[in-house]
Amino acid sequence: MSISILWVDDEIDQLKPHMIFLENKGFNVTPVTNGEDALALIEKQDYDIIFLDEQMPGMDGLATLNEIKTLKSGIPVVMITKSEEEEIMEDAIGGKISDYLIKPVNPNQILLTVKRILDRRRIRDEKSAQTYLRSFNEITMMINEQPDWDEWITIYKRLTNWHMELQGSEEGLQQVLQDQFETANLEFGKFIENEYYDWLRASREDRPMLSPDLVSEVVMPKMDEGKSTFLFLIDCMRYDQWLVFEKMLRPYYQITTDFYYSILPTATPYSRNAIFAGLYPSQIEKHYPKLWTHGDENETSLNQHEEELLAAQFERKKTGIRPKYEKILQTAEGKKISDKILNYTQSQFSAFVINFVDTLVHSRSDSQVLKEIAPDVTAFRELTQTWFAHSSLFQMLKKLSEQDVNIIITTDHGSIRAMRDTKVLGDRDTSTSLRYKFGRHLKCDDDAAIHITRPGDYFLPRANMNTNYIIAKEDYYFVYPTNYNKFQNKYRDTFQHGGASMEEMILPLVHLTPKS
Repeated sequence: MSISILWVDDEIDQLKPHMIFLENKGFNVTPVTNGEDALALIEKQDYDIIFLDEQMPGMDGLATLNEIKTLKSGIPVVMITKSEEEEIMEDAIGGKISDYLIKPVNPNQILLTVKRILDRRRIRDEKSAQTYLRSFNEITMMINEQPDWDEWITIYKRLTNWHMELQGSEEGLQQVLQDQFETANLEFGKFIENEYYDWLRASREDRPMLSPDLVSEVVMPKMDEGKSTFLFLIDCMRYDQWLVFEKMLRPYYQITTDFYYSILPTATPYSRNAIFAGLYPSQIEKHYPKLWTHGDENETSLNQHEEELLAAQFERKKTGIRPKYEKILQTAEGKKISDKILNYTQSQFSAFVINFVDTLVHSRSDSQVLKEIAPDVTAFRELTQTWFAHSSLFQMLKKLSEQDVNIIITTDHGSIRAMRDTKVLGDRDTSTSLRYKFGRHLKCDDDAAIHITRPGDYFLPRANMNTNYIIAKEDYYFVYPTNYNKFQNKYRDTFQHGGASMEEMILPLVHLTPKS
């Protein structure tokens, strides 16, 4: 496979002989004259290595470098400079650049640099592959030895980290990892089916933290420290997505990541209302009937009353605090809040719901363009990384890093790439979600779903006496027999939530402490 090089230099025409030399050696060289054009190309396609001129008019080499590392941190960058300035050497030592060359450069220098850097990467990839194959047996043993809820967190963390470590490695190895991930989710679905009912009745020390526990066990103790406390809830964020956000926040914060489990269904109306109310869905319906109306999942029905539910929880806990609450659905809303974010430090507690990742998940289901831009888990993760780098949320967090505040970042549920369909039978009043459904006399393949015939036993509301729930396991999604092929094809390979998988249920719970 040919190696692709991006060469960024405002005097690129003078380097034509160098490029011809490299092309004669079998390399593909793409020349650009400025940082802006380089970034546009990097967003659209991958390069094996980038040569970057330090001194360019407009966006200079260092500014371009920072943007490159935000977009795709793994691409090796060689800085070409006129002198060994201290800042360039510091960047090289710090790992932002893979190497630097002093002008004037000759073609053989370029050739040797490419071979050395890419060979280093090949050796690193081979080392990672060997280490994973050793780790494969350990993870398999953990999966097969009936892990408890805490050990499932460890399994999920290890598989996720390997998925990120091995991205770009040879296809066979990635398939081995994918098969192991699927095996883990198969066993995880059985585990949840066996244990979840008992969790809802167990004493707190005998079960994981669940959605209704989050505010009372995490937020309120932080508030007792006397600092202004911020909760940022990124709707539908997976652990792997958090890891790429975390990289960008490390210069500003000390970061500690814990985990908790979402309740079932892992869908916004259930899991997020449970977080803000500090109650399970059936308890919300019972105690606050005006704030709960049974219906499909959407932002205009069941999640209209999060602010009131949060205030009611603070009142029940006798905190004497009126919490601030903001939901950011649009870019303009985020910009307005970012501009005045420091005003919120005057309040004891502020909660922010960030909707973009969830919007992206739903948009990808309906957009062929987005499916092509983000055809798999890795590409989808990179898309969310690009969003975060330019988001109002990142701007808020950078501003808050200069304040003495407590910051908690989490999510209400994750998502899974739905690849297998299963037929479901129900009447026309059945809910429309693809990973969970409620309705009368619902039926589907027993192996594909958790069947809940007595919703009250799972603290779930019931619209009538015959209501039951089905919650998809592994990577299944529900399709009706009517127009079966149409909807099978439409929703295959989309990211969905509501079911019982590691990606949807095991959620990062992050504490940020400003370094300054």
